[in-house]
Amino acid sequence: MAEPIDHASDSRLATYRLVGDPAALEREGLFVAEGRLVVERLLEDGRFGVHSVLVTPPALAALGRTLERRPGTTVYVGDPAMLREITGFDFHRGCLALAFRPSVAASLPVTATCVLALEGVSNPDNVGGLFRTASAFGVDAVILDRATADPLYRKAIRTSMAAALRVPFVRVDRWVEGLASLRASGLRLVALTPHPDAVPLDDYAARRDGRIVLAVGSEGFGLGETSLALADARVRIPIDPHADSLNVVTAAAIALHALGTRFD
Repeated sequence: MAEPIDHASDSRLATYRLVGDPAALEREGLFVAEGRLVVERLLEDGRFGVHSVLVTPPALAALGRTLERRPGTTVYVGDPAMLREITGFDFHRGCLALAFRPSVAASLPVTATCVLALEGVSNPDNVGGLFRTASAFGVDAVILDRATADPLYRKAIRTSMAAALRVPFVRVDRWVEGLASLRASGLRLVALTPHPDAVPLDDYAARRDGRIVLAVGSEGFGLGETSLALADARVRIPIDPHADSLNVVTAAAIALHALGTRFD
């Protein structure tokens, strides 16, 4: 049964006052899931432990059946104005959940045939979009360097439509060594770059063979020279020369589609 919240100073909600401070929340070992769809998927998948759920009455009604299947979940319910006072913002569709971050970094699936590598992608919306794209095209896992935004940041999870909660990912401290290790395991490193000397995507896709790591970089700087030098292939998406570039999410989606998907 949901526990009613009658006043904003309720001590049970101390952690919810941290949702606007991602660093403080991370120090507590938590992350935020926002919105009914995202929270529903968090509860249904069971991949992450759930600290608690904070909802308005309409959101509680909408999540009723899902919560019935997770009877041990702590649920707090209060009116929108009070919840806004507690959290400091109007959250999506009156529904938030706090979940526990994994204490040990995940490892890549040993049978991975397609991995997406994100280098320097600092925009959380782009990270969320890339996870959504990864999920859509059957990517087995995502690896991220230290400069890439947190996939478990509230905006990234919401933009990903909860794909960041479903697609396995690993944060790599020593980036070049991490990429080299993947190559050593039998995956080919494919670097996506707008450089005119790169192989056109369709030409590479026509002769693609084996398991791959598709590496993408930030929109401003792209992949670093060290990563490009390590790549087995540099691949570009031909576009109108009058266009500056493609958004990294769009570019990754085009590349993953061209390179093959298990959903043909």
